[in-house]
Amino acid sequence: MIRDQLTLNALLDSVSRFVRERLVPAERIVAETDEIPTDIVAEMKALGLFGLSIPEPYGGLGLTMEEEVLVILEMGRTSPAFRSLFGTTVGLGSQGILLDGTPEQKAYYLPRLASGDLIASFALTEPDSGSDAASLRTSATLDGDHYVINGTKRFITNAPRAGIFIVIARTDSSSQGAAGVSAFIVKAGTAGLNLGKADKKMGQQGALTCDVIFENCRVPTASIIGGKPGVGFKTAMKSLEKSRIHIAAICTGVAQRMLNDALRYAMQRKQFGQRIAEFQLVQAMLADSKAELYAAQCMTLDAARRRDCGDSVATESSCAKMFASEMCGRVADRAVQIFGGAGYMADYGIERFYRDVRLFRIYEGTTQIQQLIIARNMMKTGL
Repeated sequence: MIRDQLTLNALLDSVSRFVRERLVPAERIVAETDEIPTDIVAEMKALGLFGLSIPEPYGGLGLTMEEEVLVILEMGRTSPAFRSLFGTTVGLGSQGILLDGTPEQKAYYLPRLASGDLIASFALTEPDSGSDAASLRTSATLDGDHYVINGTKRFITNAPRAGIFIVIARTDSSSQGAAGVSAFIVKAGTAGLNLGKADKKMGQQGALTCDVIFENCRVPTASIIGGKPGVGFKTAMKSLEKSRIHIAAICTGVAQRMLNDALRYAMQRKQFGQRIAEFQLVQAMLADSKAELYAAQCMTLDAARRRDCGDSVATESSCAKMFASEMCGRVADRAVQIFGGAGYMADYGIERFYRDVRLFRIYEGTTQIQQLIIARNMMKTGL
């Protein structure tokens, strides 16, 4: 749902210019240093990128899902590490508070998240609990007016930078399912909260991840999102439903960047006396990529519009995330193939995107988990 086309166009123009003039030229240095320059972070805050989905009364831009998707499509035209810096705050780090938080939690945290003064991390995955999130072992034991948290979270995006952590922990040890799980807001620096060493990853340098370790970490009972234990898993799933549409959008945006680069190269590179874009087998790779990209964009926008209308989009968000992430991987593979030997070399940049986008098929629920969600929803509804 687009509320004001002129205002949205101005925002999209600003984001597009920022991507083109500031982020694309910084891609190489971010890949080499595994760090996003502080001046770029400051510009992201000034643009309002940390508050895309946070309502205006709390200092955010209050974008609808469709508007957010259009912004993220623009952000996809550069290294996905830039989007990752604010993406958790926009999605999993703020939406649980927005959807289920108490008025006090919303008033205190949302303005700080919207401004970028607080960067959020979402701590769900564990060494032995990833796709099967309901089997998590991190515990939160009630002790007077505090909970004592123990456990380890793994691969936590933005943990080294985070000001707060949305922590999913088991508050009812008698329940091994989702019913015994609660969501907590834990401030960085809380005694008993420790960070592991930064992970070395296949791609997405600049998007920092590490373990988050809780050792008798005491947090007040008021830290539970909504003040009610036992509903944290539901809060997490509602946040993920929205976040998967966001991820589908970044997959689609990055695929467009890779296809643009591949087309440009094919129009310039010559073999056998002609541009390789003239060869039909190269044209087939370009055409297949364009068609799949268009399909992913249509799916993502449709899911976003349905969510804006208040429809349940549990199935549609999973469809969009699954298709867009798989599509993005296929476009990356074709792009490297079109570049040929040059595609394997770091100087041309396409190999970096090839590594970066592999993660899309894993986080926010693997492709296989999306298949299970879609099929189970079909079995429930008969559709």
